[in-house]
Amino acid sequence: MRSVTWWRALQIGRELASLYLDLESTADRARLAEPALFLERHAERLVILDEVQRVPELFAELRGLIDAGR
Repeated sequence: MRSVTWWRALQIGRELASLYLDLESTADRARLAEPALFLERHAERLVILDEVQRVPELFAELRGLIDAGR
């Protein structure tokens, strides 16, 4: 099941204006040093956060941004 889900996520990322961040990458984690500012700058794009569990403090920021958009 995981490979099908992963493949579908890649397909969606190709179909939409998207931005892929691999949070195992030091460079990609650094791009999220100020997550609210970074994500607000890219609000019009699908932001794919691969390996998000490696940055657990990001979840509180994401929840706040998602709730603000409702």
